[in-house]
Amino acid sequence: MAPYPSIFLLSIVINAAATFRSSSYWIKLKRKVGSVSEGNENEDQSLTETEEINKPKHSNLLRRYLVVYLLAAISDWLQGPYVYALYDAYGYSQHTIAVLFVAGFGSSMIFGSFIGSLADSYGRRNFTVIYAIVYAASCVTKHFKDYYVLMLGRILGGIATSLLFSVFDSWLIRSHSDADMSSYISKSFSAAAYGNSIVAICAGLFANKATSFGDMVPMFSTATEDNALVWKGGFLNPFDMSIFALILCAIFAVTMWEENYGQDKTEDENEDPSNKEAATPWYFGFTSALQATTSSTDVLLCGLICSLFEGSMYIFVFMWTPAMKDLTKLANPNFDGESELPFGLIFSTFMVCAMAGSSTFSVLIERYKVEQIGLGLLCVATCAFALMARSQSDTATLLSFLLFEMCVGVYFPTMGTMKSIIVPENKRTAIYNLYRIPLNFIVLSSLLTDLTYRQSFYVCTLMMATATFLQRKLIQEQKSKKVTIRATDVEQQEPLIDITNLADNDDKEN
Repeated sequence: MAPYPSIFLLSIVINAAATFRSSSYWIKLKRKVGSVSEGNENEDQSLTETEEINKPKHSNLLRRYLVVYLLAAISDWLQGPYVYALYDAYGYSQHTIAVLFVAGFGSSMIFGSFIGSLADSYGRRNFTVIYAIVYAASCVTKHFKDYYVLMLGRILGGIATSLLFSVFDSWLIRSHSDADMSSYISKSFSAAAYGNSIVAICAGLFANKATSFGDMVPMFSTATEDNALVWKGGFLNPFDMSIFALILCAIFAVTMWEENYGQDKTEDENEDPSNKEAATPWYFGFTSALQATTSSTDVLLCGLICSLFEGSMYIFVFMWTPAMKDLTKLANPNFDGESELPFGLIFSTFMVCAMAGSSTFSVLIERYKVEQIGLGLLCVATCAFALMARSQSDTATLLSFLLFEMCVGVYFPTMGTMKSIIVPENKRTAIYNLYRIPLNFIVLSSLLTDLTYRQSFYVCTLMMATATFLQRKLIQEQKSKKVTIRATDVEQQEPLIDITNLADNDDKEN
């Protein structure tokens, strides 16, 4: 069996080293030991003075964002590990549970396409509050042992998931733009990804402890297990904790966030965007976002890359458990298949590696362009999935899992920064939700097919290789645009010397 505790300790050491390297303490240490050259001393001094002015403003903005975003994230992490377990405890078959999961992803694919454009028109902060309300309602439905109520909960959960992965990023990017802090956006996404990994570990620990506070029992004493409709305790406790986190999320969003909309900077800031869009059809935001996506090569390529990577990530989430069970059983014939695997420790190791990836991004962004970082991480992710598909050892497979989790940690701040540059602001949330349509299609396909974990990892390898090719094409597309712009600028410049007049003057003299 793989040395799980040793690998976990190693991941902590790697994360600590990456975090220290990305922090301000590293710069202070370099200056203390005199590794900063004299030629760069004046430049470093000017950078320090600029940071002293901008850092407090950025820290305040980031703090306000993280308070709301991390509450939203922990509400999602609290629920994730126990949705299947809850449906199973209610006595539903595996097929019925699969249908419920498909409904959730289908809801995200259908309703998310339209709700994003509404958030752009009527305010990202307002829809953050709507996210909290909708997701809390989804949690309430989990208390009912009724198929149709649970189906309603899955639909609400799909809508909430679409908002979680679009509205928060859109608010953050626009707030940075309004505060003239766009150069700090990569740092903010890196901090958000790092914090998301921390709350994921905490949520796992809290939820695991909460489920031990009593078994699932009927809500009313007169009901029996056969006819009880409403239940409490056991696997439902994490969902109740999630409701509490969502209430706090909505309160802090209202009190700490200013409202912003998906309008261009050239528009009149004093005009209320909600009034401006009132006369347009409700589906106009969706159709205009779809047109903007299909008419721009950069926007389209960015969306395809997002869908391929995140689709592979979801497939990985579904398949890593059966993969570890099967490989551990091959190495240990007496393995019973479940009780000996430390799932909590493995999950914590995943999150620590994701944190290390976020810190690694902060280091890489100092030297490389974000597009180049994206190309590198997609190449590494392709290799990681190829190793998963080919490996026959549980230890080697686990290490390939951890390599991919580091890629995940690099991916979210990388793609967040890329999308902040490529996606137009006035349709940002709507386009972000359009990006999730092929993503949800990929996830639905994986749920509805009966692929083995090896076959799934081979499919993910192919998708990552395709994403790498598309990222390379995106870089070439951006380079060609820059060359075109420069050539246009040269053509528009007036010549310093009129060669024609010089020729005419020569003729006259002769």
